[in-house]
Amino acid sequence: MIRDFRKLLVICAVLLVSICLSTNSFASENQQDEHNSSHENVFDPGSFILDHIGDSYDWHILTYKETHVSIPLLIIVYSENSGFNVFSSAKFHHGHDSYNGFEIAHDGDYKGKVVEVLEDGSIVRPFDISITKNVLALLISLGLLLWIFLSVAKLYRNREGKAPKGIQSLLEPIIIFIRDDIAKASIGEKKYMKYLPFLLTLFFFIFLNNVLGLIPIFPGGANITGNIAITLVLALFTFAITTFSGNKNYWTHIINAPGVPWWLKIPIPLMPIVEIVGVFTKPFVLMVRLFANISAGHIIALGFFSLIFIFGNLSIYAGYGISVLSIAFTVFMTFLEFLVAFIQAYVFTLLSALYFGMAIEEHH
Repeated sequence: MIRDFRKLLVICAVLLVSICLSTNSFASENQQDEHNSSHENVFDPGSFILDHIGDSYDWHILTYKETHVSIPLLIIVYSENSGFNVFSSAKFHHGHDSYNGFEIAHDGDYKGKVVEVLEDGSIVRPFDISITKNVLALLISLGLLLWIFLSVAKLYRNREGKAPKGIQSLLEPIIIFIRDDIAKASIGEKKYMKYLPFLLTLFFFIFLNNVLGLIPIFPGGANITGNIAITLVLALFTFAITTFSGNKNYWTHIINAPGVPWWLKIPIPLMPIVEIVGVFTKPFVLMVRLFANISAGHIIALGFFSLIFIFGNLSIYAGYGISVLSIAFTVFMTFLEFLVAFIQAYVFTLLSALYFGMAIEEHH
């Protein structure tokens, strides 16, 4: 039911934004003939949404008129010409200036990335290990996870045999749920403890970063789990553990599955090919599912919010009129995304546990 409702919301959002963009584009063309100076102030919802869900070299807080308030981050790049360069992203002045031959590209293949401008005017990409918004958000979430679980571990040591208290009482039902309904049910009573630490880390990492992504102010607002590089690494962890945990029975079912007709194996090994492809598509699906669901949620919420400014460009009264509906849908989507944040963490953890269980299942 939730999935069908989300599909309906996606369709509505796409239709609304498409209609508004078309109207806005038509109005902008007319305004350009009469008021060229005001064209630069036309709201661009595409850039607005992409800027919010993408990574950046500073952490934007707010913009008031022409004043941008942001937290500058550390730029660390290596150039073949000048070696390592370490400086603050404030030197770029929100991407408008260059510094020591480096600048943020505004178009081309390296758009939004730090590039080096050579003496002949050509552009090259330096080796970049900068502390970007997503990197800082990862460090913050790591610190929060360590603080939360070290605090819970300390409470367990000091209150052994007593009723849970404080944050311990909040997390204990979730930990027991993951242990009993995910790890034990999917892996088995005998071997689940070996994988439980990873499953707990996986669930709370995804859930915490999903929730932080819904908070519009610092330290929230970073789209970590909507970054495909992050979901790729999480999926690779699951793939590696599944592959190295696989026993003889697991690989036998992949290479030479029992009960399958011989003509599906010889002369063309159709079933082994299908099974081997399946080994790689499982982590791929994990990666894309988490990335797509989290990104889609942010895009829909920001799309509804953008309607205020899109209609406001047409008429101030239209902007005020649509604002009530737009804010209502944005708030509703935010609450729905909180539910999705839990569901996506649960699904990723459950499927990982199922893959581990399949890898270590003994022959019956």
